[in-house]
Amino acid sequence: MKKRVTKAIFPVAGLGTRFLPATKSVPKEIMTLVDRPLIQYAIDEARAAGIREFIFVTSRGKSALEDYFDHAPELESELRKKGKTDLLEVLKTTNMDSGAIAYIRQHKALGLGHAVWCARRLLSDEPFAVILPDDVIAAETPCLQQMVEAHAETGGNMVAAMEVPAQKTSSYGILDIKEDMGSVVSVKGMVEKPAAGKAPSNLAVIGRYILTPSIMENLTRIKSGAGGEVQLTDAIAREIEASDNVYGYRFRGQRFDCGSKAGFLQATVAFGMAREDLRDEFTSYLSDLMSSRSAAQ
Repeated sequence: MKKRVTKAIFPVAGLGTRFLPATKSVPKEIMTLVDRPLIQYAIDEARAAGIREFIFVTSRGKSALEDYFDHAPELESELRKKGKTDLLEVLKTTNMDSGAIAYIRQHKALGLGHAVWCARRLLSDEPFAVILPDDVIAAETPCLQQMVEAHAETGGNMVAAMEVPAQKTSSYGILDIKEDMGSVVSVKGMVEKPAAGKAPSNLAVIGRYILTPSIMENLTRIKSGAGGEVQLTDAIAREIEASDNVYGYRFRGQRFDCGSKAGFLQATVAFGMAREDLRDEFTSYLSDLMSSRSAAQ
């Protein structure tokens, strides 16, 4: 019987330099997309997929991230006194039960593979998920939930994948496809940020993974790869060679790269327009803005 995926690793040790000066004092992961921090979207997606244990790989300066998931008795008491039950319900989604969340320090920025490896002692002989909070995915069925359901059929290792324009393949890890079965593809190779014109396909890996325990063994043996970092894609590539059990999953939904300023702004517009309480006023403002710009031209 295939083991269920109940643990997830959230690599959040990055400095967020693309968002300076804001990230000088505020961890990038708690920057707000409409009215929820990026990390909350990742946590909500994980919960929907059945994740029960949450492992954060952090670094210095991330204490605000840890505080975010703690209870706030004074704030809750004040809201209760004022009868603001709706806001109390909102706060409940940010609280974590004791023991459900763990924090591991990554002392050196040695790449995504190294960040995942740092959590090895908190995992046993079971598959686990990795979620990159920078990748926010708007989907009717949350992306990781789609993957968990597909993984129950395939087993092995699974990466979320989406098609990207040929000119952008050098910015991603790209899949070399063995067999295309629709939503699921079997993978015969992975190339991290291939040179222009050298990509084996246009199917790019994005920040959702379901991985087997042997990935940790591979990471232990791997030396630094592209960019002088330990690449997670290198560890997954070794699984292809050893076990031929790696799959790509074409998820249903729209991915926003909130690690970039432009992607963050695009996500803000998309999520703002999707909110019933904001949609009319926000859409009207955007329409007026575009009309005035067209008139000016």
